[in-house]
Amino acid sequence: MSSQSIRPKTFAHVVYRTYRFQQMLDWYVTVFNGKIQYHNPVIAFVTYDDEHHRVALLNLSVIKGESDARTPRGQPGMDHVAYGYRSLGELLDKYTELKAKDILPYWCIHHGITVSLYYADPDGNQMEFQADCFTSNDDANAFMYGPNFETNPIGVEFDPESMLARLRAGEPEADLLPRREHLPVSEIRGSLLG
Repeated sequence: MSSQSIRPKTFAHVVYRTYRFQQMLDWYVTVFNGKIQYHNPVIAFVTYDDEHHRVALLNLSVIKGESDARTPRGQPGMDHVAYGYRSLGELLDKYTELKAKDILPYWCIHHGITVSLYYADPDGNQMEFQADCFTSNDDANAFMYGPNFETNPIGVEFDPESMLARLRAGEPEADLLPRREHLPVSEIRGSLLG
C-alpha cells in the first residue's frame, strides 16, 4: 500500500428502501430506459448500461415485519451508495487503511458479483466499498441470471482479516473472488436488515 490514501475507482450504484416496490421499479426502468437484471418479491436490480446494476430496490412491504418501522432502516429512503475499487487487494488495503484510523465496516459480505465492505458515517449514512468478482460485466451479468444468484441474491458474510491474510500469504485474487458458500433462502431476509 502506498502512503497516499486509496480512492474509489467508480461510483457503482445506489440502493433504495421502498413501500412502493413495483411503482419504483417501473419508474427507474422508464426514467433510465433501464433493464431489470434480477427481481424477486424482496429485491430488484436495474441497470442502464453494461454494469451489473446501477439501482437496487428493497421492498419494505415484504421485510417490514422483521424491522421496527421507527428505525431508519425501516423507513423508505436511500439505503446506501456504493463505490468500486480496482481490485480485491485494493479494497482490502482500503480496509487496512481505515482500520488504522479506527473506522471499521459494520457488514462484510460476498455478494457473488462483488466482495463488499459496508461502512456508516457519523450520521449513519451507509456506503458500500466493493471489488468486482468478474473481469467483465458480461460475466457478472451471467452470474446474476444463474442459479447461485437466484438461490441467494444477497450473499454470505466473510471475515476481511482472514481474506487479507490469505491474500498476503500469496493466494491469488482469482481464487478468492468466487463465492463458494450459500445461505438458505430463509436467512436472506434477515441479512437484508443487518
